[in-house]
Amino acid sequence: MTSRDNRPTSAQSRTAWGDMDSGYGRPDNQFEFGPRDDPDLPVAMENDIYMDRDKGKNEVATTKLPTEKQGCFTRFGKGVRSLWATRQTEETKGNRELHVKTTLRELIIYLVFLIILCVVTFGMTSTTMYYYTKVMSDLFLDTTHESGGTFRTITNVEDFWKFARGPLVRGLHWETWYNNDALPPSEQGYIYYENKLLGLPRLRQLKVSSNSCVVHENFKDVIRECYDSYSSNLEDKTSVVNLDNYTAFTYKTEEELDGSSHEATIATYSGAGYVQNLGKTQNESLEVINYLFKKLWITRGTRVAFVDFTVYNANINLFCAIRLIVEFPATGGAIPSWDFRTVKLIRYVTIKDYFIMACEFIFVLFIAYYIVEEALEIKKHKLSYFKSLWNILDLTVIIIALLCIAFDIYRTVEVDNKLSELISHPDQYADFEFLSYWQTRFDNAIAIAVFFAWVKIFKYISFNKTMTQLSSTLGRCAKDLLGFAVMFFIIFLAFTQLGYLLFGTQVKDFSNFGNSFFTLFRIILGDFDFHQLEAANRYLGPIFFMLFVFFVFFVLINMFLAIINDTYSEVKGDMANQMNEFEMTDYFKRGYQKMVDKLNLKRDKIQDIHETLKHADINGDDKLDFDEWRQDLKTRGYADGEIEALFAKYDIDGDRVLDKDEQIRMQEDLNNQKAALNKEYDELEKSGNRPGTARRASSRISENDDSGDESSEMDENGSKSTRSGRGSNGVSYEEFTVLSRRVDRMEHSIGSIVSKIDAVLVKLEAMEKAKLKRRETMGKILDSITETDGSNSDEMKREQMEKLVREELERWDSETSFSPSGRGASPSSGSSARGVRARSRPGSGQHGSME
Repeated sequence: MTSRDNRPTSAQSRTAWGDMDSGYGRPDNQFEFGPRDDPDLPVAMENDIYMDRDKGKNEVATTKLPTEKQGCFTRFGKGVRSLWATRQTEETKGNRELHVKTTLRELIIYLVFLIILCVVTFGMTSTTMYYYTKVMSDLFLDTTHESGGTFRTITNVEDFWKFARGPLVRGLHWETWYNNDALPPSEQGYIYYENKLLGLPRLRQLKVSSNSCVVHENFKDVIRECYDSYSSNLEDKTSVVNLDNYTAFTYKTEEELDGSSHEATIATYSGAGYVQNLGKTQNESLEVINYLFKKLWITRGTRVAFVDFTVYNANINLFCAIRLIVEFPATGGAIPSWDFRTVKLIRYVTIKDYFIMACEFIFVLFIAYYIVEEALEIKKHKLSYFKSLWNILDLTVIIIALLCIAFDIYRTVEVDNKLSELISHPDQYADFEFLSYWQTRFDNAIAIAVFFAWVKIFKYISFNKTMTQLSSTLGRCAKDLLGFAVMFFIIFLAFTQLGYLLFGTQVKDFSNFGNSFFTLFRIILGDFDFHQLEAANRYLGPIFFMLFVFFVFFVLINMFLAIINDTYSEVKGDMANQMNEFEMTDYFKRGYQKMVDKLNLKRDKIQDIHETLKHADINGDDKLDFDEWRQDLKTRGYADGEIEALFAKYDIDGDRVLDKDEQIRMQEDLNNQKAALNKEYDELEKSGNRPGTARRASSRISENDDSGDESSEMDENGSKSTRSGRGSNGVSYEEFTVLSRRVDRMEHSIGSIVSKIDAVLVKLEAMEKAKLKRRETMGKILDSITETDGSNSDEMKREQMEKLVREELERWDSETSFSPSGRGASPSSGSSARGVRARSRPGSGQHGSME
C-alpha cells in the first residue's frame, strides 16, 4: 500500500493538522508553516530534525523528548514561579543572551515600580509647602514690636514679653480688615484670613529647681541660690495653688500632656512642664499674657519657654504646626529658635489624591512582590546572599517601605481621631506636634527610599563596559581608600580638636566639637572666615589656618584624587583590552533582525504559494488536485505535513481538488496576508535604524538537481523565491543559520586544539635539540678523557672530568640566563649534566655509566 493510499482525507487532515501544537505552524496563522519559535533557533534544529536525503524522501524525522503530563496545579505553580525569575534565581551565567533577557525583564518591572514610587512621593509634596512655611515664618519671626525688635532678635526676658504682647497676639488673632473694619464673628479665628487656627495656642515652660548646682564655699555667704543648666532630673516639679483658674503654675508630666521631647539649640527638653492656653480672641490672649507677666511666670529657674499652635489652610489642604522656642541658659539672656512643620495630614480629598491612593496600593503590591523575590534569593543563596551590596540595598528599600506603609495607616487613623476630638472640644489645645514630627520623618524616609531606588538602577544597566567603570573603579581602589581614610581622619580629627580648644570660646563655628568638625570640611570647600580666626587669636589663628590648608587641602586631598585617578586609568585600560560581551544593544539588534527575517520568510512562503497556484495546474483544467499541489510544493522544499495542512484548509468539500472558487479564495487570503506583511514591514523599517538593507530570502537547497540550474523569480515587492529542480529537498534559512553557527563553534574548538598541538610539537622539537646537544657534549668530554687515559691516574681523571663537567654546566647556565624563552635545551641539558656528574663519582666503569 502506497503512502497516498494511507493519506487521510482533506477533512481529516484539516482536523489533524489543526490540532498540532509544535513542529509546524497552524495553516491559518499567516501561512507560517515553519517552526513557530525563534527563527534563529528553530524547533526543528533544536530537536535534531534530520532530512533524509539518501532515500530521496522529503520526510522529517523529529526526535522529541518524552513529555510528562503535568497537572493544573503544577503548571500554575511553574507559571507563578516564573514571575520571580531573576539573575540570582536562574542559571544565566552560561547563557549570555538569557542573562540579558532576564536583566531586561527585571529592569522593565523595576522601572514601573520606580515610576509608581515617584508618583506616590511627589503626590505627598508640592511647591506650595515652601511658600506656606515662608508666609508663617515671616509673620511670626520678622514682625517688629514696639521697641523695633523681632522674635529673631530676642536677647532677654523683657524682649520675650514684648514679643508675646505684640507680634504674637496680633499674628494669632486677625479681627479687622486692612481698612480697620471689624470682622464678623463667623470669620474670626483665621490667620491672614485664610489659615484656620486649630484650637487654642499654648504656652509652656520648663524650670530647674533652686540650689540645683553646687556653690563654691568661698561664695556660699554671698550667693545663696543657684540654678543649674537644664536636665530632666533637675526639673522643678512644684505646683502652686492659683485661685484665678490659671493652669500656668501647675506642673504636669509628659504623660498628662501627651507630649514629646524637643531638641533645641542648647539642650533637649522633655514634654512636661507648666502650661497655659491663650484665648480665642486678641483681648483674651492679651489678658492671659499680662497676668503671667505680672505674676512673674518666667523666673530665674526657667530654662525654656514654648509657644505652640497649629493652623490649617483648606485652599491647599496643608497643616502647619508651629513651635516658637526661647531658651534661657544658665548664663542669663535668651536664645530664640523655631520649628515650622508644613505637612499634608489629610491625604485623600481631591481626584488627584484618590489617584495617589491607587498608586499607593500598587506600591504595596510591588513591595509584596519584591519581598517574595528576596525571600527566594535568600533561600537559594543562604548567607552568601548578604555578601552583595545590591542585595543589602534591596532589603534596605523594602524595610523603609514597610515602615512607611505602617506609619501611613497609623497617620490616617490618628488624624481622624484628632479632628473628631477637636470638633467636639474646640476650646482645647490642638496637639498636632507629635503627628507633624513623625510626618516629617516619614517624608525623610520616603526621600531616602527614592534615592536608594534610583541608585539601584545601576544594578540593571551595568550590561556593558562603560556602565561598570564607576563600580569597578570604586571596588578596585576600596582598600587603598580605606587605608587613606585612616590617615586622613587622624590628621583631620587632630585639627578639629585643636580648633575647638583654640577658638571655641570666641568663634561660633568652633563652639563645640561637632561645629568644629563641619567647619573644617567647609574650609576644604572654600567656605571660611579667616578674619574670625585671626581676631580670636592673633598668632595661633593664622598658623592653624595655614597648617590645615597645607596638610589637608594640598596634600591629603590630592592624594585622594590621585588614588581615584590612577585606579580609573587602570580600569579604563583593562576595559579597552577586553572583548565586548553580549550587550543590551546587541540583543535589540538581534531581535530586530529576527523580526525582519520572520517577515521575509512569511513573504517568501506567500510568494511560493502564489507561484504554485499559477504553475501547478499541469493539465490546464482550472482544477488543482492534491498530486499537482504536492508535486509543485515538494520542489520548493516544503514537507508533506505543511503541504497537507494548507491544502486541507481550502479544500472545503473534501474532494482533494481545489476548484476555481477555492483557488480564488486562497488567492484573496494570500493577497490580504501579503498586504498586512508589507505594512508591518514598512512600520518596522520606520521604527529605527535597520541593521542592513539587503533582504535575506529563505534558501532552498536542492537534493536531486537533475537540470543543474536554478530559476529565480522576483515578485512586485522585490522578494526572491529560489526554486531548485524537481525532487529536491529544502533547508530553511533558520536551519541554515543554526548549522552555520554550529560549524563556527566547531572551527573555533578545532582551532584551539590545533594551537595546543603546535605548542606540544614545539616543545618536542626543543627537547630533541637538547638531547642531541647533550650527546655531543658528553662525547667531547669522553674524548678528552680518553686522550689522557694512559698518563693520568684515576684521581686526576676524576678531577679532570669534574672540572670539565662544571665548565659545561656553567656554560649551559649562562646560555639559559641569556635565552629569551628559558625553555628548550639549557634546562634539560643542565639536569642531564648533573646526572652525569653524580654517576661519574665511583671512578671505574665510568665510561659505561655515562653511555
